[in-house]
Amino acid sequence: MLAGVAAGLARYFDLDVAVVRVALVVLVFVGGVGIPLYGAAWLLVPEEGSEATVAGDLLEHLRAA
Repeated sequence: MLAGVAAGLARYFDLDVAVVRVALVVLVFVGGVGIPLYGAAWLLVPEEGSEATVAGDLLEHLRAA
């Protein structure tokens, strides 16, 4: 819901989005690994129909500055 990570993963793996969201919540409460995993996916997985990632756009912006 925040960055579309769960929806994108659900679409890619052909799963129900609720299953992916529940899995991420479980990972948050079991060792806290869900938070960095979600953040990494948000930064490194490009939006649908795009080849640019959030991290790539950020690095490009920092190089131009």
